[in-house]
Formats: sequence, structure tokens, C-alpha cells
Amino acid sequence: MAKLADLKSLIQSARTRHGDDLARKEPPVRPATPKRRVAAAKHADADIDIADAFADVTPLPARNAMARSRERPAPIPRQRIEDERDALELSKYGVEPSPQAWDIGQELEAAQTFLRTGLGTDVLAKLRRGHWVVQREIDLHGLIVDEAHDALADFLVDARNRGLRCVRVIHGKGLTSPNREPVLKGKVRRWLSQWDEVLAYCEAARHAGGSGAVVVLLRGR
Repeated sequence: MAKLADLKSLIQSARTRHGDDLARKEPPVRPATPKRRVAAAKHADADIDIADAFADVTPLPARNAMARSRERPAPIPRQRIEDERDALELSKYGVEPSPQAWDIGQELEAAQTFLRTGLGTDVLAKLRRGHWVVQREIDLHGLIVDEAHDALADFLVDARNRGLRCVRVIHGKGLTSPNREPVLKGKVRRWLSQWDEVLAYCEAARHAGGSGAVVVLLRGR
């Protein structure tokens, strides 16, 4: 049986041989990546190829990126421009005798204006001044009474479905009627006053039909 001192000597000798083997063993060869090649040659070559240096880099996905939108152009108030243009055009006739110069309750004839009960008198004043743009019109010239009634009813229903607020109804002055008396004028205005969706009407300005037409304000949707 070996002595304890001999055993310790054998262990020490084995450890020494193992350390020498590790020192003589060459380190593992790592694959040369584009970045390592550039790093190894950076002192030899001052120019660096960025694309080659970052060839093995994977871009990170964008997160919480705010979508940029183009600024919208300023809106054009077309309706207000038309209102102002029509009001300016109507104002040129203020010095002439015309329905615009009437005072409410001082009409020259019956049924020249109509205002639904409960509305302020300023509604008629605005209607005369062209506050609402005429959006559509119907011409009942040449129709008999029944045809005119049906055509007017269809026209008003369609206008309401389209969301129109202001329309013009041309019924004529009756200049070609027997005894030059209008047939449709009184009937059309009476029909309009009986139609619940009609809030008001007034005779059109002289240049827009005069006593042969009415401008009608319809109830909003």
C-alpha cells in the first residue's frame, strides 16, 4: 500500500500534466462574420463599408409609430357664399316696388305671403332677402288644375326626401288665361298653406318671377 506522501505526489503530478495539456490546446476557431472582418481590418483600411458592417443586423420592428396624415384643406363655405351672392343680387331691387318691400300684414293682395303659426316674423323677412338659397324649382305653366296639384305634391315630397329647405314654385301670372285672370295662382298658394311641411312662402322678387312665382321655405329634417 502506497504511502500518503506518495499518493499526494501522484495527484500533484497528474494536475501538472493536465494544466500543460490545456495550455498547449489551441482555442476554438470562430467563424469570421462581416463585422469581425471589418473590426480586424479597421487599422489597415480607414474606409468602412456600412452595408457590409451591418449585413448581419436585423432591424427591429417599428412600435407605437404615429401615422402621419396630411393636413386637410380649409373647407369652402359654398352655401354661405351662395346665400351672400343671392342676398346681394336681391338688394339691388330694394328701391323698386317689389314684394321685398312689403311689411308683414300689409300685403297688396291676399295670399302674397304665408307664415306658419308659431314662427317669428323674421322668417318671412329672411325669406324675402334671400337668406335661404333656392335649391330647386318647378314650373307649372301649361298644366290643368289636377295635373298641377299632382305635380306640386310630387315635387314637394321629393324636395323633402332630398333634405331641401328652399324651393321656387312658378305658377304663372295668368296672362294667357281667359279674361287674363290667373287660375293656378290662388290654388297653388292655398295648397302650399295646407301642406304641413311648408313653413312659409312669399312672392318672388321681380327679376325671379314676381307675382308669378313664390319662394317656399320647407321644414328642416
